[in-house]
Formats: sequence, C-alpha cells, structure tokens
Amino acid sequence: MSYTAPVQEILFTLTDVVGLADIAALDGFSDASPDLVEAILDESAKFTADVLAPLNWIGDQQGSSLADGVVTTPDGWKEAYAQFVENGWGSLSFNPEFGGQGLPMSVAAAVQEMWHSANMSFGLCPLLTQGAVDAIEHHGSDEQKATYLPRMVEGSWSGTMNLTEPQAGSDLAAVRTRAEPDGQGGYLITGQKIYITYGEHDLTENIVHLVLARLPDAEPGVKGISLFIVPKYRVNDDGSLGDRNDVTCVSLEHKLGIHASPTCVMSYGDNGGAWGELVGEAGRGLVYMFTMMNQARHAVGVEGYGIAERAYQKARDYAKDRTQGKTLLGKSEDDQNIINHPDVRRMLMSMRSSVEAMRALALECAAAFDIASRHTDPDVAARHQRRGELLTPLVKGWSTELGVELCSLGVQIHGGMGFIEETGAAQFLRDSRIAPIYEGTTAIQANDLVGRKTARDGGQGMRELLTDMRETQAALEAADHVELTAIARRFGPALDASEGAVDWLLGQNDPTLPAATSVEFLMMVGRLAGGWMSARIALAAWKRQEDADADRAWLQARITLARYFAQRTLPLVEASHTIVVDSAESTIALDIAQL
Repeated sequence: MSYTAPVQEILFTLTDVVGLADIAALDGFSDASPDLVEAILDESAKFTADVLAPLNWIGDQQGSSLADGVVTTPDGWKEAYAQFVENGWGSLSFNPEFGGQGLPMSVAAAVQEMWHSANMSFGLCPLLTQGAVDAIEHHGSDEQKATYLPRMVEGSWSGTMNLTEPQAGSDLAAVRTRAEPDGQGGYLITGQKIYITYGEHDLTENIVHLVLARLPDAEPGVKGISLFIVPKYRVNDDGSLGDRNDVTCVSLEHKLGIHASPTCVMSYGDNGGAWGELVGEAGRGLVYMFTMMNQARHAVGVEGYGIAERAYQKARDYAKDRTQGKTLLGKSEDDQNIINHPDVRRMLMSMRSSVEAMRALALECAAAFDIASRHTDPDVAARHQRRGELLTPLVKGWSTELGVELCSLGVQIHGGMGFIEETGAAQFLRDSRIAPIYEGTTAIQANDLVGRKTARDGGQGMRELLTDMRETQAALEAADHVELTAIARRFGPALDASEGAVDWLLGQNDPTLPAATSVEFLMMVGRLAGGWMSARIALAAWKRQEDADADRAWLQARITLARYFAQRTLPLVEASHTIVVDSAESTIALDIAQL
C-alpha cells in the first residue's frame, strides 16, 4: 500500500498556476522561492511515504484504545509523531514570533495534502492543532500567546476544538456547558462535549482544549457563548506542566473509518470543575471559534482530495497489474490488463483530472488568503480576502463530496476485490466519508456560500470570480490550440449557466427556495471553479511547452486531463442550473406525512 507524493504536479500548480512568485514578492514571504519550496515538498514526500503511509493500514486495523481514561494510539504512532515534531512539519505557516517558519498558507496546504494522502488519521492531529493556534493568536491575550503558542507551534502540545454536545450538534445556540468564575481570575468548566478529535491521546505532553461554554449571566443563543482555554495539564508560571486538570475522556466513538484517530467524548468538571481561562471578550466565543473553524474547513477540503489522490494511486496500480477479459485498448496478448478497458480508463481519468482540479482550487484559495494577509494595497487585500472566503465553502464542500465519489470509484476499479478489506481500497472510502460532515456538513457550507458569501454582498465576490473566469475563457479562445479550444467550448456554456443561477438566487425574496437547492448550487459552482482551475493548468502547460528543457509529454498530459474534465464535468454545470432554478419549489412541496 505504497504512496508517492505527486511533487511535480503540486509544484507546477504552485509556481505556474496560482502564482508562487507573486506571493514570494510580498513582505514576509521572500523565503518561499521555488527552489526552497521544491526542497520542502521533496522532504515531505520522503517523510510521508517512508513513515506515515506504512502506518495507515496498521492504524486502521488496530485503532486507538481507551483504558482508565488513557488513550493509546496504534503501534508506531508515537515514534512517527516524534519525527513529525523534530522535522518541524506542523510549524510551516506559523508566525516566527512563536517558533513558526513563516511560510505562506499555500505552501503549508501543499504539504498537508501529503499527510492526508499518506495517513488521514494521523494528519487530523496537527490539523486541529493548527486551527487552535490560529484562534489563540488572533484572539488570545499576550500572556496566553506566550504560554501556549510556542509549544503548540512546535507540536509538543496539541490542540482541540470543543463545540458539539449531545443535544447540540450544528446548533451551537443549544450549548449548555457552564463556566463559573473561580474568584481568582479563572473559570471552572462543567459539561460534556462529543466528537472531539484527538481529545485524549499519548502523542504530546499536553493537550490544549478550546471549549465553548456559557457564563452564569450569559444571554440565550449564540450571543451568550464564550471561548475558554482548558489545558489537560495546567501550566506553571515557568512554563512547566503542573497539576492534571479536571478533564476526562469517558469514551471513544466506534466509527466507520479513521479508526486510529481517537474521537472522544470529553467530560469537564466531574470533580468540581475544569480550570479554564477566558479568551477575549465574554459572549464572542462563536466569533472566535470561527477563526479556527474556517482554517479547519479549508484543511478538511485538502483532506477530501488528498485521500482521493491515494485512492487513485492504489486503483491505477491495481489496474496496471490485474488481467481480466480481453481489452479493447490492449495492443497484444501480453497487454490485457484492465487499465486497457475503456471504462476503467474513464474512471481513472475522472479520478486524476478531478484531483488536479481540486488541488489547484485549494491552493488558489490559500494563495488568496496569503495575498490578503500581506498586500500593502487595502483594496487588493480586501478583494483577495473576499476571494478566499468565497472559495472556502467550495474547497470544503465540493472537494469532500467529490472525494468520497472518487474513493468509491477506486473500489469499483478493484471490482469484487475492492470490497475485500485486505486490498486496502475500502479503507480510503471509509475514511473519506467523514470529510463532508466535518466542520459543518455540505448543507452548512452551501448555506454559507448562498447566504454569507453571495447574497450578503449583493453578489460582489461571485461577480468578481465570474469576471476572472471570463478572462480565462478569452485566453483559451485566443490560444489557437485544438485542445484549449475544446476546453473553451465547454467552459463558456458552463459560465453562462452559472451566471444565470446566480441571477436567480439574488432575485429571490423567499430564503427557503435558495436553501432548498443550495447544495446543488455549491456543487455547480464547485465544478465550474474546478473547470476554471483545470483550464488555467492547461494554459500554463501549453506555455511551458515552449521551454527548451520542458517535459513535453508530462505537460501534454496536463492539457489532456483538463480537456477531459471540461468535457466530462462541465456539462453537469449546465444541468445544475436547471436543478437549482426549477426544482426548488418541488423540493419542499411534499407534506411531511407523505415522506
């Protein structure tokens, strides 16, 4: 069950498609040269292939275990995590003030793909830590930053996000966990949280929980929620670890997949109250938590295509070796492996082209945030902030839904053997299924896209995106290249259809109608954005073919994959327009009694 990181594809996307040079020109990002980034990707490829990937199957079979409140991770996990920390993999994009390497988010996201391809269960621990670091850095006090961030950035302490309770899933207004002042400037937290990823484990010295809770005088609803830092071990004034806090893992969830990632039920305050400290202002906990959640949403989108990349590699290798029936594409009796069946080729092309589109979209989104964070022109920074925020629900929602579909195709390519656990194909499908649920379901992402990211600003961010897509369309048409022209023929109608759906959405006065087809709207814009990024890959590959030292066969493959994506996926955008506009009323028309 080997894994080879697609370094060439990732580096090309960064340098030639999303504009790494423009990012490196910004103040603070000058170290992100192509040579350095290539070296980082090469070293990450070695680590993920040699250390993380071999543990993926072991982790799935053993899982994490709980005994007397102590969670033990699978064989090899602690040693791998120690190497992870020693090599500084978790600190790439963090502030150098706290020990980070200060690299762009786009570079860090490229590396994170490899974690999730190699071993999604392992990658979830640093994923949550990164979100917790962002939340504390943006909203914590100077003392809190000094106390927690250096060790969290280093990776010797991990972080969690504690939102969900048994009675409050996505409805955080129903949170009941309490925070009582202890009379000494701190708070005593009591309550229970569920679905806490790496809430307890044996990989780090300390675990820093970020917990949503209510003060005694808090008003009802989301405005009454505050955010608290609740460490597993209290931290002494000299930075050493003190007493164990009143925080306990009472059970582990038995899950469909990601068995090695401990999903914990956490109990706070069974013996009087778990000590915590308030982050920022009281009543603004949900606002602060969204800093963490938005970072995590992008990271989960990377998970979606990262695990699909691993499923693709497994399916491709199996198809090259497996002989079954007489093929139509095989050139001889010795060339009858199933990769030469046209429909197997269809599935592999769908997997490969979609992963490249999703990767480019996620890196484009990260690059937008990089530019927004450093550009000196406030108008340019604001435009890129809008772009990053607009693309985030697409990266999360579209990439995770499509990732599950692609992992299912991986099982299909294996045929009956794909349904047998020992082949490993089924694990990728099982593991991938959580991604469309994590950090807000696809419907939550869709409502965010429709409401906050499109309707709220009158469609400004969406119109800017469609305008940029029109420029790509013009470049395709001007290229005078047969395959780029073929891409343009499909991209233009998809753009027209999407603009029509946006116009319909902005013209609705009844919010229930857009909500009824919001997921289809998200998938429509996701496919369109994927087609846009594929077209940009094709254009960049076409231009690079002029270089004297160009790998023309590899570059031509990028163009052909983009053409396949345009001809296979972009027609679905046109169909989605019809679904979005025509099916909204019928979606909610049936009486509940008839369901």
